[in-house]
Amino acid sequence: MPMQPLSQVLILLAAAVLLVTVARRLGLPTAIAYLLVGLGLGPHALAVVDSTATTALLAELGVVFLLFTLGLEFALPRLIAMRREVFGLGSAQVAATAAVFAVLARLGGIAWPAAIVVGGALAMSSTAILLHQLTERAELNRTHGRLAFSMLLFQDLAFVPFLALASALTAGPDRAGIRASLEAVAGGVLAIGGVLAAGRWLLRPLFREMAHSRLRELFTLAVLLVVLAAAWISSLARLSPGLGAFLAGMMLAETEYRHQIESVIRPFRDILLGLFFVSVGMLLNVQLLAGELGAVLYWLAAIVILKTAIAALVARPFTGSRFKALRTGIVISIGGEFGVALGTLALATGLIPVNFGQPLLVAIVLSMVLSPLLLNNNKRIARLLLWESGPPHTAFERESAATGEIGRRDHVILCGFGRVGQNVARVLESQGFEYIALDLDPARIAAARQAGDPVIFGDSADEQILVKAGLETATAVVISFSNPAISVGILRSIRRLRPDVPVLVRTQDDARIKELQEAGATDVVPEAFEASLMLVSHVLILLHVPVSRVVRTMGDIRSHRYSVLRNIIRRGDARPLDESHEYREEIKSVVVPPGAWAVGRTLRDVRGRGVGVTFTGIRRQGILGREPGGDTVLRDGDVVVLYGQPEELERAESVLLAG
Repeated sequence: MPMQPLSQVLILLAAAVLLVTVARRLGLPTAIAYLLVGLGLGPHALAVVDSTATTALLAELGVVFLLFTLGLEFALPRLIAMRREVFGLGSAQVAATAAVFAVLARLGGIAWPAAIVVGGALAMSSTAILLHQLTERAELNRTHGRLAFSMLLFQDLAFVPFLALASALTAGPDRAGIRASLEAVAGGVLAIGGVLAAGRWLLRPLFREMAHSRLRELFTLAVLLVVLAAAWISSLARLSPGLGAFLAGMMLAETEYRHQIESVIRPFRDILLGLFFVSVGMLLNVQLLAGELGAVLYWLAAIVILKTAIAALVARPFTGSRFKALRTGIVISIGGEFGVALGTLALATGLIPVNFGQPLLVAIVLSMVLSPLLLNNNKRIARLLLWESGPPHTAFERESAATGEIGRRDHVILCGFGRVGQNVARVLESQGFEYIALDLDPARIAAARQAGDPVIFGDSADEQILVKAGLETATAVVISFSNPAISVGILRSIRRLRPDVPVLVRTQDDARIKELQEAGATDVVPEAFEASLMLVSHVLILLHVPVSRVVRTMGDIRSHRYSVLRNIIRRGDARPLDESHEYREEIKSVVVPPGAWAVGRTLRDVRGRGVGVTFTGIRRQGILGREPGGDTVLRDGDVVVLYGQPEELERAESVLLAG
């Protein structure tokens, strides 16, 4: 008797929670845990969960949301700057890989037209797996990550003609089949143009209206509508639904709503992407793997080795290092979901025989299952193959060592590295004080580390994390979280370790000041309270009250609430630390790729284009230079650290990339 759907869901969730927890404890990627869940509970093993059409749809939506959020990081100017890599490198990789595997298929007795389809299937790599792993490892903006992304983007485009060829071969070599292929390609071009046009002229007014409504659920619904509509339009043209979502995200990347959109879509993406990995695990036929082990291992070795070699060779002219080219090849060496789709279609329609196609499909899926091991060790494998020892420490190890050195000196600990924390950090830095920040947002951590900021991933309430941040030698702690409940937990952990260190706490209002002070806060800064004081001070000045009297009045009011701040706050023009306030400056890092407009130009040239941000630093070859001069010449690979309001940051990125 088949299990009830609710029972299947409960077993699936329980297994996912257990294995993801174990994977995190062991320091393994969560993708491995999801793949093992699908492998163990899928129809080819314990048969607890069936791979249904609904499951497949939800898994595909995970890929759609992933590519949409990736599009938010790749605005149109960045894609224009990368056009040589996308269309030059991407087309070379697809053409060369498809040609080599087509020859192998022909030698295996497959007719040339079907062999070309097989070659196209094996030229594809898993966009979802690669982008998820590269993002998780903060390697997407590294040279090998950028080149691999260029290949993946072109593969999504190349899938259309390969699918059209497979459909035409199924229909027969008649005029109708050829016409259907041409119509499919033309439809794909029109769909891409339609998504780009809608993104340019419709999305910005739509989200401006949603933002003015101030209804979070309406904003969330609008985001989901845009993502799914773009995927739907793309699928109607027989394109990858993820490609349409990526283009929509790319259009929204040029708006000031990008960060809010990303925070809204992230929970949907993470959950559904986990389901995608589960569905990939379900595809692996363990029984066939055991029965046809020799053929499966042959195709697995051919896929990984040949794709690595071909991608490394075609990437070599695009990078000055054979090491980086080989890392690119290792990253791109796995199979992909498009390859599974093409292979399944060819097998179902009789284009390739069963004894040839089934081991091939199992090998593609097995390469996807093993992909986290390849991707997590791509640097070690490349060093081993090239007989190179490499630098004594990785960039991450060097950054961690530098952060540890700060923790042994006098410094300030910033609990939370959002806009408020970043503002405090910039002021401390300008006055010559060192700091270490703690945060739990992986994207924020990656951006901060790329900018050279000493940031540690961890819970600020965890005593071990506080010790790692150097609480023993810290001269002060700033808690910038707006939620008092979170701040109370952090305060108690701090006071158990350091009862004497001064702690400044930010809160939204003055309703829970007493609770925070009892938990150990030295001083509390309530945003709403400070905003009202600011308004009062300006009103009094407009009423021609003497400035000295205004300052004294404000000091008296504060002294009723504070102890230390009454002696240092003497100005009524301070701005509130409010993330919703118009003064919402933030930090942003922009990687300058080869072919970008800014390569070979100075910062003065960039400012001459109307850029209204502060250039706080340039990171070149791992070395961060603060406050660069206007005559600094930018090079490809530079990481430019910007500081300003979101709209100005988007404008600056567009100028740096496309002028």
